[in-house]
Amino acid sequence: MTAAPIQLVDPRTGHVRGESPNGREHDIARAVDAARKATGGWAAYTPRERAYRLDRLADLIEEHAEQYTAREQAGTGKPRAEVMQEIGEAADLFRFYAWAARTATAPAAGGLKAGHESWVRWEPIGVVAAVVPWNYPLMMAAWRCAPALAAGNTVLVKPGESTPDSLDLLASHAADTLGPDVLAVVTGDRHTGRLLVDSDVDMIAFTGSNTAGADVQARAGIRRVSLELGGNSPVIVLPDAPAHTYADLAAACTYNAGQSCAVPARVITLEENYRDTVQALGEAMAERLAGRDFGPLNNADQAARYDRIVAAAGADRDVTAPLATGPGEEDGYWRGARVLADLPDDSPALTEEVFGPLLTVQSARDIEHALDIAHSVPQALAASVWTQNLGHALDLAGRLDAGEAWVNCHLVQTAELPHGGRGASGQGTDLSVLALHEYQRPKTVTIRLG
Repeated sequence: MTAAPIQLVDPRTGHVRGESPNGREHDIARAVDAARKATGGWAAYTPRERAYRLDRLADLIEEHAEQYTAREQAGTGKPRAEVMQEIGEAADLFRFYAWAARTATAPAAGGLKAGHESWVRWEPIGVVAAVVPWNYPLMMAAWRCAPALAAGNTVLVKPGESTPDSLDLLASHAADTLGPDVLAVVTGDRHTGRLLVDSDVDMIAFTGSNTAGADVQARAGIRRVSLELGGNSPVIVLPDAPAHTYADLAAACTYNAGQSCAVPARVITLEENYRDTVQALGEAMAERLAGRDFGPLNNADQAARYDRIVAAAGADRDVTAPLATGPGEEDGYWRGARVLADLPDDSPALTEEVFGPLLTVQSARDIEHALDIAHSVPQALAASVWTQNLGHALDLAGRLDAGEAWVNCHLVQTAELPHGGRGASGQGTDLSVLALHEYQRPKTVTIRLG
């Protein structure tokens, strides 16, 4: 069966900009078969040989940064500065894992049983299916592909249906540097993603919604799965928060129009500084203009979902910044930076991951109550604490149930530091040398001496 191509829309204008193939059974089967045939050659390379090839792929990303920028902007509508930063980070990830795989360590080995010698081999899993979202097309693919490839696997990537552009270019550059079918892309809709998960791949790495992640887990059976399923990040702002707190939160919240799993979302403050915090955040968010400082929401469905949540929020206080869009952008998916306060406890703006340029503010009686509010949602991906009291900061960072916690900053990430969720935010590790083991399996070899 052949499916009709997917219409691609420019989120800045809301207008159709092209189309993309919509993969079906025969496309998936052909891609998986080619990736399977490529596993032997790629896995047979030494870590050093794979490192040289991945390093060259990073070079090509940097050398063709303008092409990647144009493609990322077409699919996401992000400002040029955001895109250029993310392209640099993607290249850095391929280069980081190229060399991290050469420094891998193994569990204890040696003469652990009398008359025998043992050692541990880290082996690739095989063919990895990486299903990545539309919010960071190239960078999220790099988060998944770079460690998987460095570990010796071949990878099939299914990009978000609205943002295939930059990954098509990445696949072309990968074919030139890594070899045919070592890293390939299958474009399509959600059904394409399900077909890929159901196919004869050895592992699934998925980044997306809780609902879709649960479906992936059920379909995967006993195969290995790595899931990053979003967040609803609590932000605890104490009365002695630094002066830069509010501007920093506004910048982090509106980066990528708030379409980030780890973005600050739920600001929790004590009763004594609740009103001041609402006021300061409203002023800081008013300085962040969609069209000048950040881009649009990605697609019509996301815009409709955002509008539904806001309409049902029940906020008694709603501060929204104006837009700064340009000519021809009237029909784009632009939403202004927003602060909602005086909310009911069951507001969907609190209980759901909004995924937009919006901050909510809640009041807590004391620090223990603030922690209770922070932990009142099932997601546990990221959090931050804002205070000049180092003791309070370290205590709260340690007690917050989150895979990543920041103090007096938010969204500060680098290839060397692990990122991963708990609870409804999934399981598994992205970034750092720890992510290599997501895509490897240990084998113990023991030999009898004499």
